[in-house]
Amino acid sequence: MSFAALKKNRKGTIGKLVKSAEAVTTKQTYGDDRLWQPQVDKAGNGFAIIRFLPEAPDNDLPWARYWSHGFQGPTGRWYIENSLTSIGQDDPVSEANSLLWNSGHDEDKKTARERKRRLHYMSNILVVSDPSNPDNDGKQFLYKFGKKIFDKIMDTMQPAFADEDPVNPFDFWDGADFKVKIRKVEGYRNYDKSEFATPSPILGGDDKLIEGVYDKLVDLREFTDPKNYKSYSDLKKKMFAVLGEEAPALDAPSAPAPEPRETEAAPAAREEAPTDDADETVSYFEKLAKG
Repeated sequence: MSFAALKKNRKGTIGKLVKSAEAVTTKQTYGDDRLWQPQVDKAGNGFAIIRFLPEAPDNDLPWARYWSHGFQGPTGRWYIENSLTSIGQDDPVSEANSLLWNSGHDEDKKTARERKRRLHYMSNILVVSDPSNPDNDGKQFLYKFGKKIFDKIMDTMQPAFADEDPVNPFDFWDGADFKVKIRKVEGYRNYDKSEFATPSPILGGDDKLIEGVYDKLVDLREFTDPKNYKSYSDLKKKMFAVLGEEAPALDAPSAPAPEPRETEAAPAAREEAPTDDADETVSYFEKLAKG
């Protein structure tokens, strides 16, 4: 889509985004210098203002959605890999979690919880203000965030009350800045206080400047491109190496594994407390049990 077409057709995008978010299903991002991460002080508090940006040319959505597993095995090694369920394929860790959950042992269920998949979103952003790192101000980055922030995005696109107008936060002209507010709650980063500001055009509504931002948007399809995922066999081999177990035959599965409901837990960086998604955790494993 051209920049001119984006501006002309922007009024009808909220419905499309909401529908896509409700209907939906990477490349590793560790060490990716394109990523922006909010910083916190010694007390665990942080603040920044960002602007979510629209979809890049040839992208259907302004976000990519995928899952990962991150846990430490008894060997002391870490398993930090994106899940093949992100691209509709079977994943060895999800299969192992299903077996653990159905074993009938509480300890196995605890282990499965620790290894469950985590939900991530990736979007293009413009940093409006980053007090902890002013050099980031005015620069474009990728931002990886979880379900809590995505729920806030959905809430502003489909407000719950009649006196609130829907806002597409990804829109250059009618969108809104996002205030990232971080607190430390029970040892984890908490984003509950984060909120959208009053809608306003980005960069003062200067189309020349806005088009410059549009031209630098990152194609998010790389995060759900199968070529950027490790194979089932490679992931299974890595899983057994981390667990310190001898791997059985590493052929791809002959039957689909139970598909867990999408869920989010606290990643290694402790982005959000596990209790924040307790209800979804239960649903995730109830579905495994039914499989």
